Amino acid sequence: MPVDVLVGLQWGDEGKGKIIDILSPDYDVVARFQGGPNAGHTLVIHDKKFVFHTLPSGVIRHETVNVLGSGMVIDPITFKKEIETLEKENIPTRGRILISRNAHLILPTHRFLDAFYEEVKGDKKIGSTLKGIGPTYQDKIARVGIRVGDILKSSFVDQYERLKVKHCAFIDEERKSKIDAEEKLWMEAIDFMREFDLIDAEEYLSKRYDENANILAEGAQGTLLDINYGTFPYVTSSSTISSSACTGLGISPNKIRHIYGVFKAYTTRVGEGPFMTEQQNEIGELLTEKGHEYGSTTGRERRCGWLDLVALKYAIMLNGVNKLIMTKSDVLTHLDDIEVCTAFMDDNNEQRNYTEQYYIDGLKPQYKKLKSWSKDISKLKEYSEFPTEFNDYVDFIEGELGQKLWMISVGPERSETIMKS
Repeated sequence: MPVDVLVGLQWGDEGKGKIIDILSPDYDVVARFQGGPNAGHTLVIHDKKFVFHTLPSGVIRHETVNVLGSGMVIDPITFKKEIETLEKENIPTRGRILISRNAHLILPTHRFLDAFYEEVKGDKKIGSTLKGIGPTYQDKIARVGIRVGDILKSSFVDQYERLKVKHCAFIDEERKSKIDAEEKLWMEAIDFMREFDLIDAEEYLSKRYDENANILAEGAQGTLLDINYGTFPYVTSSSTISSSACTGLGISPNKIRHIYGVFKAYTTRVGEGPFMTEQQNEIGELLTEKGHEYGSTTGRERRCGWLDLVALKYAIMLNGVNKLIMTKSDVLTHLDDIEVCTAFMDDNNEQRNYTEQYYIDGLKPQYKKLKSWSKDISKLKEYSEFPTEFNDYVDFIEGELGQKLWMISVGPERSETIMKS
């Protein structure tokens, strides 16, 4: 069976975790292909909230095998905590959570380096989650990092000590004094990881593909944080777009079928960087409050604004999306009006493309104003039950994108989801 890929189309926090949980009964395997504990995928199951930073979002479904792919960077301490959370809920983990031997490990010193690098940037800081992601990918590219498979070698401790010494040259004395305590927890978590199946993920996934298994590749963060195509330098340290599923899992492009793209009915962003439709006013505050827009990884308040169709078209183009999913539609209920960005305009009133905002000063968003709706849509079960104003909003988005929505989420629960087409 073909492989399907799911990605976020904005700056992350689009609700990918919920959507993967909904889709996962149709898949035998869910595999994450990039990122690390800078992700925060939230699932709400019967009023119980789960937040996963490292594990794939298929872990709640007992029948699904979950793979941590080669493109990931893994913090053993975070991994151990998430496994323990699942096991407290009597959710099986052994034999159904598999880890690529090629994934790289986040060391305690990587987190300290992350904080140091952010500090020295001063007012140019990027808003890092401080989880050690960037320094770990930096070591990977420099070919000095430690991979998961290395924990099985007799030389592992020596390899760890050499890299720690290298890192300590850039860490202040205050942070160095904290290493021993962190290192003890980290080594305990390494021992814990050894109890799991450490695999050649590319071989495993190829074998399952040949056995006609259904495989879903899960992306983290969002397209606009991609290291190559995002709002550089205010981006993450990995490639977040659909093609990275191939390199992050060792899957050939000709095996890909559907590409699910998830976006919010409005836009949010955590951290620094450009945000063309940001609303630093009562609207932004209202979206934050109604949407509970606080980062699941950092706890920081998210910046909020109107839906940006210029950015969304760009993200759809990059990913080749053929299954569009809109989330958090219910948050826009009871607003007086809704605005949607349809173009970026320069000082000469000429339209510019998405990436030109990085190189041309003074671009401004052009908005289309639409009516909101007063009817509570969170408990509706059929698309035909939606109010006219909501249908007008969807029709306008589809017309601008030239593509129909496939699924609409109207709340955090599994049941609060409508299949549109």
